[in-house]
Amino acid sequence: MQLLTQEQKELLLKNGLPENRDKDHPPVVKLFLPETACTWLLSELDHEEPNIAFGLCDLGMGFPELGSVFLSELDEIRSPRLKLPVERDLHFNAEYPLSVYADAARMCSAITENKQLLAQAASRTTPKNS
Repeated sequence: MQLLTQEQKELLLKNGLPENRDKDHPPVVKLFLPETACTWLLSELDHEEPNIAFGLCDLGMGFPELGSVFLSELDEIRSPRLKLPVERDLHFNAEYPLSVYADAARMCSAITENKQLLAQAASRTTPKNS
């Protein structure tokens, strides 16, 4: 399975344009590594270097953070036991901007889709502009 669909790649590139960089975009795609707690919510691709994605990164160690990741590295990672590749969550649909997911992740030390935590984070977070 490809990490990104063509539609997702186009939206991520659009979000990464210089005029859109300071906006608080909703995550476009959720990636995860089976058998682990590693998860990535990506909102942008660098328009000059589309191998570099920006988003909320959680390596399963209790410290999710906003940052950049190389798609080529995600494509090479394999799970420890079964050697499964990073997968795209086919059912993920962002309901909030990335800042809300980041705030909720800080509250529970992991990326979460818990509706109550996200609503609580949304009430505390003032989006820059979406």
